[in-house]
Amino acid sequence: MSKIKFFFAILICGYVCLALNVKHPLHVSTTELNYNQQEKAIEVSCRIFTDDFESILAKNYKQKIDLANPLIKGKMDEVIEKYIISHLQIKANGKQINMRYLGFEIDHEATNIYLEAEKVNTFKSVEVSNIILYDLFDDQMSIVHIVKGKTRKSTKILYPDKKFTTNF
Repeated sequence: MSKIKFFFAILICGYVCLALNVKHPLHVSTTELNYNQQEKAIEVSCRIFTDDFESILAKNYKQKIDLANPLIKGKMDEVIEKYIISHLQIKANGKQINMRYLGFEIDHEATNIYLEAEKVNTFKSVEVSNIILYDLFDDQMSIVHIVKGKTRKSTKILYPDKKFTTNF
């Protein structure tokens, strides 16, 4: 029950900051992995505050970043794919999973990024290595959810920790 209270407190804090037009005090991203049994695929979505994400992309790739500009969406897709693939790795049963970048969208103050790993037979263990925004903040928190069937496992990874491993 304390995990639910913690996540609820984070959400309330974020909404209050948005309502007051204050920069968010938390440096947090969320990554969710859903195993699609029928398609034999792991569907991945990441949610990152857009201002933080644009800052790290500009810093790392030394170029103008504007995720909301439809005229440069193709160029932004390339940069996002390069960043996410190098900062998020997944292993199933100890084997590296190759992810395919599907795209991104802006949702209010956050950017949602979508990836997929195909041809993944059922698995007993999953390891997520997540260092998204670690190269920008030393107080970064990554919330990770893994869903397989009716089982959901969640954790938070606090900088400098990088990995979450779980068994099903």
